[in-house]
Parts: sequence; structure tokens; C-alpha cells
Amino acid sequence: MILVTGATGILGRVIVLQLLKQGKSVVAAKRKSSNIGEVKNSYKFYTDSPESFFEKIKWVDVDFDDMFSLQNALKGIEEVYHCAATVSFHPADQRKMYHTNIEGTKNLLFACEGSGVKKFCFVSSIAVLDGVNEKGETDESSDYNLKLDHSAYAVSKHFSEMEVWRAAAEGLNTVIVNPGIIIGSGNWTQSSGLIFENLARPYTFSGGASYVDVRDVARASIELMDKNIFGERFILISENKRYFEVGSYVRQKLGLAAPKIIPSVLLMVGRVLNFLFGWLFSPLRMVDKVNTESVTTFSTVSNNKIVETLGFKFIPVSESINFHLGNYRTDKKSLKK
Repeated sequence: MILVTGATGILGRVIVLQLLKQGKSVVAAKRKSSNIGEVKNSYKFYTDSPESFFEKIKWVDVDFDDMFSLQNALKGIEEVYHCAATVSFHPADQRKMYHTNIEGTKNLLFACEGSGVKKFCFVSSIAVLDGVNEKGETDESSDYNLKLDHSAYAVSKHFSEMEVWRAAAEGLNTVIVNPGIIIGSGNWTQSSGLIFENLARPYTFSGGASYVDVRDVARASIELMDKNIFGERFILISENKRYFEVGSYVRQKLGLAAPKIIPSVLLMVGRVLNFLFGWLFSPLRMVDKVNTESVTTFSTVSNNKIVETLGFKFIPVSESINFHLGNYRTDKKSLKK
């Protein structure tokens, strides 16, 4: 039996569905307040039999601060996909992210000790990778540099990874995947689900990012576990794209004009205003050094390792956007009725 944490998230739900399609038994961990009806609704985009697959899921409420709750969820479990995390780039969410992402991962791994868990897949992020290889690309050897400034999210994922490596050193079969920006369907008002709300805005930034379809992240993660490839990390990205290119493509599909690039000088002004008034106006705190640098830089991230290891073929970003943007528009229309 397999446990998937963060099963109501944009990735966790797809991993659950992919495992069910393989005929496997899945326990899906969620918060008590989670909306599983929204997960069921999103399954209509991924399968012709959303209800039949949804009914096969065994849902369990998990409190990552309660060891008994974790141990109870792990009863009969042999494999774990740990997708649960808080994702935010607002400094005000730092303490919450550290607690949820680091302590939550630490507690889950501790609960795995003495249980029947034999395999553990941890979903991290390319945000933890620093530096480039001889080709000028970021790859799996680009280790986290403690001397550099990082977002609280990147810090939380780095120290979560350290907990996973510790567990690996103690004998647990672990693999880490580092996705880029995930393009998926559902959960439209939270976390990664906000991607189309953000891309549809009339303004964008001069930098860029690495994108990947949620179906590819799920498929690669499961394949790595099924093939018993452990003790390594794998970057999961399809393509590196500038924000302007992706934003223009989305807005074109929506019948809108291309976005305007925010001048760097305005971001510098924003940083000054953050320094002076960030304590008073919370939104200004987003305009800090780390965030402004991240949206004005464009680094090339390599997916060579996963491609060579699994012969993996990624869904092109344009195809991914066409599929999920169509789903986004469908849901938005149904909500207006």
C-alpha cells in the first residue's frame, strides 16, 4: 500500500490518480479542512472515469505535529510520496513554511522508522539548486550555497532535503525530485494552482523560469520509485522560458494583448519602499532582494539526467498550457453559471 501526502495539492492528486491507474492501493493524506470534492472535480480533466477512481481512494486526516497521527497513517504502508508542503514567497509566511516543510518532513521520516515503509520519494524544488556546470547550466550537482541569499521557501526545502538524506544514510530507500514551476489543473485559488491567474496579468518580469507539466512530475516520480532508483536527486523540467514569452502565450489564448515588462528601476523603487514602509504595508514586503532578483534573472536548468536515466520525454510547455488553460477556462465558466 502507498501513502501520498499533500494529496489534495495540484501534484499529490495526480500522483494518487496515476498510482490508481496502475491498480495500486493508495492512502491519501489530507488536512481535516481540505476540500476533497474539488479534487474529485479536477479528475474529470485527467480520466474518463473520475468517480470510479476517486471512490478507490482511502482518505486519512494527518496532523504532522502528532506522531500518533503519522504512525496511524503509515500502518500497512510500504511506499511514501511526500508532496505536502507550504509554498509561499511572502516573508510573513517564513515561520509557517519552516514548521510545515522542515518539521513536517522530519516528523514523517521519524514515524517511518520501525514501520513497514521501504521506499520514500520526496518532492523538493529547483529553488534549492545554486551554481552552474561547465556548460553554464544548473543541474543536480549544483549544490545549495549557504553563503547566498535564498527565499524562505528555498531554505525550507533545503533543510527538508537534509532530513531525507539523513534518513537515507540510516537505511531508508529515498529519491528526491526537484520540479520547476508545475503547470496543472485544479486548486485554482491556491499555491501552484494560481499559475494562470498570475500569467494572465497585464504585466510581467524580465527574467524567466523552468516549467513542467504536473503529469510529467507524477509519471517520473512513480517511475523512479518503481525502478528502485534511490540515493539520488532528479531535476524535473520540460523547458526554460522567459516570463514574457509564457505570459504572452497565455494572454494570446485569452484574447488579450501581450503583457508589459516591469522596468527594473520600478522594482528598485519597490525595494526602497519595502525598506521604508514594509512594516506597515504587507504587500510591499514581497519586493525584497531575493524576490526581485529571482524575477529578473534567467538561468538555464538542465533535465539531462532524468532524460538519460529513464529515456524520459517531457510534454512541451505550449502543449501543457493549452491543456491546463482549457481546463481552467472550463471551470471558470461553470462557476459563473
